[in-house]
Amino acid sequence: MKGSERKIQVLDVTLRDGEQTRGVSFSASEKLNIAKFLLQNLKVDRVEIASARVSQGELESVRKIMEWAGTEGVQNRIEILGFVDANRSVDWILASGAKTLNLLTKGSLKHLEGQLKKTPSEHFKDVSDTIEYAKKNGLEVNIYLEDWSNGFRHSPQYVIDFVDHLVKTGVSKIFLPDTLGVLSPEETYEGVETLVSRHPNSHFEFHGHNDYDLSVANTLFAVKAGAKGIHVSVNGLGERAGNTPMEAVITALHDKGLIKTGIDEKEITEASRLVEVFSGKRISSNRPVVGEDVFTQTAGVHADGDKKGNLYANPILPERFGRKRSYALGKLAGKASISENLKLLGMVLSPEVEKKVLEKVIELGDQNKTVTPEDLPFIIADVSGTSAESALKITGCKIHSGLGTKPSASVELELKGKKYSETGEGDGGYDAFMTALTQILSKAGVQMPRLVDYEVRIPPGGKTDALVETMITWNKSPENHEEENFKTIGVHCDQTIAAVLATEKMLNLLLSSWHS
Repeated sequence: MKGSERKIQVLDVTLRDGEQTRGVSFSASEKLNIAKFLLQNLKVDRVEIASARVSQGELESVRKIMEWAGTEGVQNRIEILGFVDANRSVDWILASGAKTLNLLTKGSLKHLEGQLKKTPSEHFKDVSDTIEYAKKNGLEVNIYLEDWSNGFRHSPQYVIDFVDHLVKTGVSKIFLPDTLGVLSPEETYEGVETLVSRHPNSHFEFHGHNDYDLSVANTLFAVKAGAKGIHVSVNGLGERAGNTPMEAVITALHDKGLIKTGIDEKEITEASRLVEVFSGKRISSNRPVVGEDVFTQTAGVHADGDKKGNLYANPILPERFGRKRSYALGKLAGKASISENLKLLGMVLSPEVEKKVLEKVIELGDQNKTVTPEDLPFIIADVSGTSAESALKITGCKIHSGLGTKPSASVELELKGKKYSETGEGDGGYDAFMTALTQILSKAGVQMPRLVDYEVRIPPGGKTDALVETMITWNKSPENHEEENFKTIGVHCDQTIAAVLATEKMLNLLLSSWHS
């Protein structure tokens, strides 16, 4: 893309369009926390948080967000989707305390005639009446041209006539949605450029959907054609294949489009994790920018190249997003992969031992076993012919859990030669174990780290007696989220016991690091 650098606006639709993802429904407190983070930390320009007239609960949710927005002076950065419905949406929005209506109108003749059974002139009048009523009551009005992409392809004169009409009404912004995700980048450019050149002083924004996995490319071409704003969703949440993913399109625009946005890149990862937790939709490990593995080099030759001059780094550097590069341990690992991980652990080995460690890591990788950097001390002890020193050993663990009974656990352990035992209850078997364990550690003056993530892997087609691999992600500090996360793995036929073994390994790693 050519041209001088310019700034565009970003409207985040995670809380409205993103909630149309199957199985996603944010609570009022979740919506408030996400809205706060998007506006204050991530620094998006505006957020669309709800659709009018959904429910009484949604109305109360919007009211809470608007009360908070009033204390922060950001009321005009919060928007609500409304409909051409004899002013009922406008009244709902006024009751919520919101200040901006994003009015959904028909952007294609096919939708207008097939769904509303109206003529263009009838629809134009209904829209004008709604705009007039909303503006008279103090609302700012933006317009969605629903199915604009098909409208521009199949009924272009209708779209042109409608946009000409809307410009005369004095609406603030006109949104151009690829509602069904059907556009190519070239089609997007042609459609946006036609309207921008016809109305150069108007504010057009592009709203993409990802059905062909082209929403990022389409958004870049919309900006190239003159769009002054884009719509995004954290983690690409949205109906069907989702909306334009915020993390990917912002990175691409910053690097490829000579474009500025107000987005703070260092907050992108945290925004992704927040939405992942609240939505319950786990993102894939190879998702661009925010996936677990996207800053991990797997091939040994890549690790070697990085060691010799960062030869395999691209402009999407992990530090931009508050992350760090890592080097995977598995059958493709090389000497440099081992060296880099040992460096991170502050360990130096003789060439002979390092070679044995590499051979063991490759052997485990061939067996399809996951190896983490935290496993290296145990592998080193194994290949050195010594026993890994364990400061803590769980000598007994009984967990009782079932329908109609409160889960409980009794735990016995030895810590530096001293025996402890405790019982506890919880919301599940592992939670009960953690309750008892935390009580023991408190007595021993050991602080339990923060559990960040808990993942269970069972081999496909595995039977009831199959080995289960439980991977738990921890953070050393319960309060300081800047501390680096680390993982431990437990393997057992029983899922809960696998988690217990992963926890025992974690505690020995921590006690060992504190001792050293």
